[in-house]
Amino acid sequence: MSHAGAPVGGLLVLVDPVARRLDGESVRIAKDVLSAGAAAKICLPDSPEEFARALARRGHRQPVIVGDDRALVRAVGLLHRERALSEGAISLIPVGPAGSLGLARRLGVPLSAVSAARAVLDGAVGMRDLLVDDSDGVVLGGVAIPPVRAVPRPAGPSVWSAYRSLVRTLVRPPVAASGAQGGHRLRVEADGVVLADVDWLVEDVCVSAREGDGLADVMVRLGPGGGGSGGDSGEGSVVRARAAAVTVSGADFRYRADAAVTGPVRRRTWTLCPAAWGLTLPLQR
Repeated sequence: MSHAGAPVGGLLVLVDPVARRLDGESVRIAKDVLSAGAAAKICLPDSPEEFARALARRGHRQPVIVGDDRALVRAVGLLHRERALSEGAISLIPVGPAGSLGLARRLGVPLSAVSAARAVLDGAVGMRDLLVDDSDGVVLGGVAIPPVRAVPRPAGPSVWSAYRSLVRTLVRPPVAASGAQGGHRLRVEADGVVLADVDWLVEDVCVSAREGDGLADVMVRLGPGGGGSGGDSGEGSVVRARAAAVTVSGADFRYRADAAVTGPVRRRTWTLCPAAWGLTLPLQR
């Protein structure tokens, strides 16, 4: 990591509207610490469109996002589509419910508003890998295609059972769309090598960016009758690989990329871009 320090052009502090509503006190603390240590322009966008416009007009200011994982992914995605990630580091001050800050924690960002703000002012820039899909979407941490689980029929119709059925439909693919018997019917390729094919049952797939040799970690968990390397067709067999590009295709599937669920899609390719973006982190003592 390289030492960052307060940027010459100052800071552009973008406060996500959700953060303002949920924890105004942490937002106030972050603004006070940053304004005391650097020239800081505070922006309070009320919508994703205003967020994007403010970021696009940052000039030479270093972006500081005050918000949760979704706000960070949104900012990195916008800068990626500008092809501007190489211009400088981005910083995050995590504000939001604990469940919305898992990515921030894994990236090494302090969850305290004071500690995160101090890291912006006197921390170091760590370069991070980025997964970019074939629709130009970005993934900072990882992609997961979760297992399919059959939904039992309720004993009798009710408003509550209809609500639960709707929620389950939204958060996971229907069994019929992803293959019978509780498994996906997917072809998974890592740098052109087939890890699973559509005539096998696939329980779940994980692809994660990991700093190191410029390759992503790939894990495919096969269901009963899965092919697998070495001819192992037992339940729970796992195929692992490291690859620069991963393609999943087959029946309609949904996937979780960082904090968001996307789909259904029939084909998606993720390509690893090594050291594609910089994140300001506390100095290692």
